[in-house]
Amino acid sequence: MYNRLFIAISAALAASSLTIQAEEQDNQNTTSVERIEVTGSRIKGVDLEGTQPITILSAEDIDRSGASSIYELLQDIPQLKGGSGTFSTSESGSTSTSTPAGQAAASLRGMGPSATLTLINGRRVAPSSFAAGTQNFVDVNAIPLAAIERVEILATGASAIYGADAVAGVINYILKDNYDGAELEVSYGNSLESSYEGKIQVNLIWGTEIGDGNLMLFADFYDRNQFDATDRDYLTTPNLINGYSYLPKLENTPNLYYYSSRDGNELPAPGCMSELVTTEYGEQICAYYGNQDDVLRTPFESMSGGAMFNQQIGDLTWKTEFFISKTKSTAYSTPAAINQLDDGEGPWVKEDALFIFDDQNGNNPLLESLYIDPFDTLLGQEQWGFQFDARFNTPRTIEVESQNMRLVSSLEGQLGQWDWISGLMFSESTSDQLATEGVYNRYKFHAALAGELCNDGNIADISNGQLSCGNASILDFYNPFLVGNSANDATLALTQARPTREGSSQIYSWDFTISGELFTWQDITVQSSFGVEARNEELSDTPSRDAVADATNDYLVDVFGYGSSIANAQRTQLGAFAELYIPLTDTIEMQLAGRYDHFDDFGSTFNPKIGISYRPTDALMLRAGWSTSFRAPSLTQAGVKLRTTTSTFDCGANQAVANLYCEGDGTQVTVNSLELGNSQLNAEESESLSLGVAWSPTRDTTVTIDYWQFEYTDVIDTNMTAVLNRAISDASLRHCGLVPEGQMGVSYDEDVCSVTDTQGLSITQSGANLDEILTAYINEFDPRSQSLQLYRDHVIQLENTGSQDIAGLDIKFDHRFRLENADLIVKLDATHYLEYERNKPGSDEAEELVGTFRYPENIGRVSLTYNADDFYISLGANYTDSYADDIEGLRGREIEELAELGKLDSESQRDVDSWTVVDVSAGYQLSGGLRVRLSIDNLFDKKPPTVYGSSRGFDSINHNALGTNYTLGLTYQF
Repeated sequence: MYNRLFIAISAALAASSLTIQAEEQDNQNTTSVERIEVTGSRIKGVDLEGTQPITILSAEDIDRSGASSIYELLQDIPQLKGGSGTFSTSESGSTSTSTPAGQAAASLRGMGPSATLTLINGRRVAPSSFAAGTQNFVDVNAIPLAAIERVEILATGASAIYGADAVAGVINYILKDNYDGAELEVSYGNSLESSYEGKIQVNLIWGTEIGDGNLMLFADFYDRNQFDATDRDYLTTPNLINGYSYLPKLENTPNLYYYSSRDGNELPAPGCMSELVTTEYGEQICAYYGNQDDVLRTPFESMSGGAMFNQQIGDLTWKTEFFISKTKSTAYSTPAAINQLDDGEGPWVKEDALFIFDDQNGNNPLLESLYIDPFDTLLGQEQWGFQFDARFNTPRTIEVESQNMRLVSSLEGQLGQWDWISGLMFSESTSDQLATEGVYNRYKFHAALAGELCNDGNIADISNGQLSCGNASILDFYNPFLVGNSANDATLALTQARPTREGSSQIYSWDFTISGELFTWQDITVQSSFGVEARNEELSDTPSRDAVADATNDYLVDVFGYGSSIANAQRTQLGAFAELYIPLTDTIEMQLAGRYDHFDDFGSTFNPKIGISYRPTDALMLRAGWSTSFRAPSLTQAGVKLRTTTSTFDCGANQAVANLYCEGDGTQVTVNSLELGNSQLNAEESESLSLGVAWSPTRDTTVTIDYWQFEYTDVIDTNMTAVLNRAISDASLRHCGLVPEGQMGVSYDEDVCSVTDTQGLSITQSGANLDEILTAYINEFDPRSQSLQLYRDHVIQLENTGSQDIAGLDIKFDHRFRLENADLIVKLDATHYLEYERNKPGSDEAEELVGTFRYPENIGRVSLTYNADDFYISLGANYTDSYADDIEGLRGREIEELAELGKLDSESQRDVDSWTVVDVSAGYQLSGGLRVRLSIDNLFDKKPPTVYGSSRGFDSINHNALGTNYTLGLTYQF
């Protein structure tokens, strides 16, 4: 715990101040650190910047960044890098495990977007109605950049002031206020490649005085084109030949499933348009690689508008802010795999499908190499055929339209010497999703395979073995091996589905804050702030019936490779806080704060904070802060009914699990699962400590170094590795076939269930020895994978599964050279991670993440800016440190290929190269009201480092494949 350490440091600072002489030698070259009112305090008019590290993006910073969206504005901030918490539309996809289409989130310290509180003018914003997994987050793409005056980033715990979610810190977007005049801005950006990745933005701001008030109106339009992996030559082909999938697209002809092959090998069908690949079993197959359908940046369009109105009414100030934004985006995931009706591998098709490969003499060697077995069709007919492997042709494609609205109305005034403010807020986020392509109904598709589909798209009726379609007619069976036949393709098209999803999220709140001088004692004036808040949050996420799994349909979603969850929850929260500012001496200032919150669904919590700053000289400041924070379980986590998703278990984290399910290897395995919410979840909790020094040896130089650390506990997630580990000794978690309704655990294949250990116990019986069952299973069935065969739809529940200990240093340097007609400014902003430790999934053992995949040790930005009255030019560089490639997450065949290529070191590991990208921006005031700006990112067109542990071939979280790209903007002030 940090309490004793913090108290000792605070005492040392206080004691040392007593030794400072009352009079200090004047130094003409020094000045005190700038004092401004910033995020992290509710006390009005008091500078508390010294007690906490904060980053401020000013209006000038925003204008010169060339950013067209909030995400672009934040992407160079070191505190928002590292790990996989911050995400953009590069991670968007059509499945429930993907980032919602067109949306982006900011995450401080890599702790996840739900651990970063997003505010606008100090008040909350409704989270996206579609969660990222089960994490609710605020979609920063919905915040209109045109209305932002500045951004304040407090990267330390702040629940003592703001309540829930401020675990890693706060990002506060401050809107423009009291604007007088008009401004029109137009910008266009694109890469220098022949492919078109253009973006265009137009925004307008107008403001004027009205009586004793001010009205500001703004509007913003932004449109960005799609960016595909195939738009870059080095991403068109896969990094590793052995990164293949056994499931080719239908248009590339399916493979013959190994179980139907007489020699036990997967076989390619004639007509594969790509070079055959040799598998680890020595087979020749027609392969699929996901990069051919990978969309690195989805298309995106947004329109927003709003108003800010301030009016003086006697001694009161009435403020109203309103904005509404609408966004449209399309997201893609790889084409869905085609499975059996029960979602098992290798769908069946009639033997007639291969008659198209008969030679002129009627011979068919391919058909003769297969076992032709009986199988039951959807309507219960017995047909003879074989199994195949394939996926659909078209990527799963969804279109999402979202609307975000926020209305705040507040009154401010004075009560004696006290300032008070009270406000009402309503914030809402709604989204509508439609699957437009690549999603197919499993029942209709299997009916088509068996010739049981009608030409009106309905499944035929059967009576006494006779099929009927009413007024329609029976279609010929769909042949997955018949490529380019219009009638065959039309039959497939009839099986397409268009599931929908609707979501809404609302926040209703009222707050009251009063601040002023509490008392004066021995020349010490104690400033204070007190406040209360009442908040109601509601969330609903409702997919169409054909996208939901439940026990009545054996947990089978009606469509292939696509599923959603039903979530419906609401909560009421009441909070009260107090904050004190105490200037203990002329050189020591202290901030004390505490907040009590009560939630009607999980209970109460109290979070304190203490901050202290000590200025032994005008040029030097020492600061320290300690606080606790919490994050209430999100409404999705508490209210999700049954979420169709995938879960990954890590055999590298638990050897017992590896021996049973991964042939002893440390690989990661992804399985289909069903995720349950948990109303008994505890809040995530964090204890944070920060120690810093700020030094200004001259009025033009500032250096700050801040040490920070978080102890983050009760982190909410699912843990498939832990469930498998518990199932070794807990028979209640082991099920043959589907997990019964109302129960949880692991689903095993029927073959595994048919064998026993040496004591005669089957896998579902208490006391069964799973190692012995594995041996019996291998001896009986000689499976291709020497591990326990899992079935499908394992049911697991969200739980408080882990902890994280994170520590690091933030280093900032700012120096200004004052030239005759301009300034030359040098800036450095860097983060060094000292520790990022978390418990391994399914294990009490801790793992250190610093330097591992996606967790660079050092991140930084340096810039040099020449700033004249009517002209500026800035040269900058962003640095991302090297880190380990995710070799452990690869399959054995991929690791073998890397070894053959000489890409691995003596320990069978490799590092991803560090990446330094240079950018330049410039602006010129052409006339009194017209200025032009140009920004160029990745000036030298540096490719992202190769990453073999990512299917994309590079790390799209920490790196960017766009290459050199520019933004040209014109601004006219009326």
